[in-house]
Amino acid sequence: MTDLLLRPAGELAALVRGGELSARELTEVSLRRIEALQPSLNAFVHLDPDGALAAADAVGPGDPRPFAGVPIAVKDTAAVAGMPLTMGSDLFGGYTPSQDAFVVRRLRDAGFVIVGKTNMPEFGILPVSEPRRFGPARNPWESERTPGGSSGGAAAAVAGGLVPLAHGSDGGGSIRIPAACCGLVGLKPARGRISRGPEGGDDFLVSDGVLTRTVAETAELLDVLSGYEAGDPTWAPPPEEPFAATAAREPGRLRIGVTTDAAIPAALDPLCERAVFDAAELLRELGHEVEEVEAPWKGEDVLRTFALAFGTPIATGIHFGATVSGREPSEDLIEPLSWIMWKGTRDRSAVDYLLARSRLTVLARRIVALWNRYDAVLVPALAQRPVRIGDIDACSAEPWEDFRRSGQFTPYTAIFNSTGQPAISVPLFQGDDGLPLGVQLAGRPAGEGQLLALAAQLEAARPWADRHPELTAA
Repeated sequence: MTDLLLRPAGELAALVRGGELSARELTEVSLRRIEALQPSLNAFVHLDPDGALAAADAVGPGDPRPFAGVPIAVKDTAAVAGMPLTMGSDLFGGYTPSQDAFVVRRLRDAGFVIVGKTNMPEFGILPVSEPRRFGPARNPWESERTPGGSSGGAAAAVAGGLVPLAHGSDGGGSIRIPAACCGLVGLKPARGRISRGPEGGDDFLVSDGVLTRTVAETAELLDVLSGYEAGDPTWAPPPEEPFAATAAREPGRLRIGVTTDAAIPAALDPLCERAVFDAAELLRELGHEVEEVEAPWKGEDVLRTFALAFGTPIATGIHFGATVSGREPSEDLIEPLSWIMWKGTRDRSAVDYLLARSRLTVLARRIVALWNRYDAVLVPALAQRPVRIGDIDACSAEPWEDFRRSGQFTPYTAIFNSTGQPAISVPLFQGDDGLPLGVQLAGRPAGEGQLLALAAQLEAARPWADRHPELTAA
């Protein structure tokens, strides 16, 4: 029965819809799997077995919702009514929201059964998931390695076969990084594609999304989650057809640029470099026109500017935590790196933040112009192999150095949060070290459909969904 959780979510929903499997049985499989592996993976920070089983019992054969009865996990950045919301921080205490975020409401409306909330770094700052409050989430492929961050618990839960797919969010690579670490598909949708409401307004950097095993599932979930919600200040233009339909078709012959230039000075691991050029050769074999390019971001060290544009929303999250808990932020309640960001942002003015955003926008205009010549650009997903637990530490004596170290681990992701373009990490390869080895493709602004079609073509040529860490066969 454990193998059920390795099957596509749509397939599982079809079994429930046809009466071959009850939603309760499927949810019980997930809950048992979580009980068995949570001590070793620490993927979850909150579980709601009673609520999940009650939701499953409300699903019967013939339920028309596309994912009725399928278990899913929600990252601890999103409000789920009746479940704690902590963002990985002691500051929030036991705060429990009374309403769902729009993205969660859409998951429920699609029939998903929410089993719990997943682990993440405090306030989603780092590309590892090791919060002081809950302890580190671990990679199912090798427990001493990170599953990535900030949607690390979500990726560990999917890669470990605890749930078939999971919600995540991405403000600097936080879906794509865990996908690359754990051998999953991770799409950062275009800016404004998925509403951040009702509390969140227009978000310059962060997009919600999912961690899945297949491109088709990612496309199907994008159809579920995307679209305007009343009061959204901005939104991405709707596609001409469902994303799943576009993803299911051949993309045609595309022009694809390839570069290993990084937006942050960083050494590139030879395995990560080889993966990019092996993927480029595969794209040529599939009939695409592929050529190396010099990236518009080459020679730019954008970490400092990005940190200010990124740090101000982090400070907003800290302020929110203080508001809902009734406690002042302090070094006892938030981690050293969060404290530095909180103090640093408060020492700067609104003009400093807006100037940082303006600088990123100016850079983004130069970057996006590259897509006048290319349909997609291929870059590494990571600069290094998944780091070991403790290598990047928000609670170290020099947390800002760890933040810079995190940029050297992941210098290829945040640039597309700055431009607002869709970007996807796909686990095309397995490294000589036994760990997943992904590459990243970035598409045209609001061009998720074509990007998904290209990723699906790669998946068909070099399937990856049947690769699992050993523990998923237990």
